[in-house]
Amino acid sequence: MLKRFRTMAAAGIVGAMLLAGCGSQESSGEKTSDEKKNNETFKVGVTQIAEHPSLDAAFEGFKKALEEKGLDVEYDVQNAQGDQNNNASIASNFVGDGVDLIFGNSTPSALSALNATKDIPIVFTSVTDPVGSGLVKSMENTEGNVTGTTDTHPDAIPNTVKFMADHFDGKKVGLIYNSGEQNSIAQIELVKEAGKGTDLKFVEATVSTTAEVKQAAESLVGKVDMFYIITDNTVVSGLESVIMVANDNDLPLFVGELDSVEKGGFAAYGFDYEDIGYEAGVMAAQILNGEKKPSELPVQYPQKLKLVINKKAAEEMGIEINKEWDSLAEYLE
Repeated sequence: MLKRFRTMAAAGIVGAMLLAGCGSQESSGEKTSDEKKNNETFKVGVTQIAEHPSLDAAFEGFKKALEEKGLDVEYDVQNAQGDQNNNASIASNFVGDGVDLIFGNSTPSALSALNATKDIPIVFTSVTDPVGSGLVKSMENTEGNVTGTTDTHPDAIPNTVKFMADHFDGKKVGLIYNSGEQNSIAQIELVKEAGKGTDLKFVEATVSTTAEVKQAAESLVGKVDMFYIITDNTVVSGLESVIMVANDNDLPLFVGELDSVEKGGFAAYGFDYEDIGYEAGVMAAQILNGEKKPSELPVQYPQKLKLVINKKAAEEMGIEINKEWDSLAEYLE
């Protein structure tokens, strides 16, 4: 009986060795953990404060980067329609659904996501002041579960203010913004700082909703010589109203990004929002692939800056194109 048991045990060991051998021979056909990760479908929650071309372009760039990195992604896209309560609900729902990553497209959207979770990775873009808003500790050392790209080029606002001061006789500049948006407050402070040492004077009008934008613009007629609309989500969503007022009253309309120039703004120092969305997408790919944690990825600035002037808008606003601008700007016909 003992002899028979030993024989069976030996046979079992041999069988196990043969199975192991077969496994090692076939292992070349098995997927590694990295390959499995690359073939996994990731769920990404996309939260956006409002609809306007710059934010939409940023999202397109984000998707393009993840596609080029070979990731299979299922997007849950939610738009808050400018309502902060919607923002909070969207973020909470993403946490409840257990998404793999949240893409916060705008300052309010990213902040709501961060308030909702300290565990799920968050990648933001279209954020003007990541540090001042409380999203990150510093641009280099983000800490926590959040990182991304900012839509503030250090030279954009100073260059715009300088262009106004150097090339226009009028010195009173109308600023319309939502005082409830942290990114807007930060930009207004930068505008005022850039205006020091010039003859420019800034006249402010604040709004709470897009419906108030036209009235705010009209309230500045007769008080200002030109408008400067920063990248305020609320005002940009109602930019057509400001364009109408500017055209009707021959007031130059400077804007904060290039999409607003295409819509009818006179001029802007800007960059393509698709580019900063793309860079945010590259960060997201690194996080989803397990290559980096958000805390290991510094916040990135836009890489390119250019002055673009809309010639048709200039005509509508009674602005004569200066030959000096030919060497400074690109023109939209």
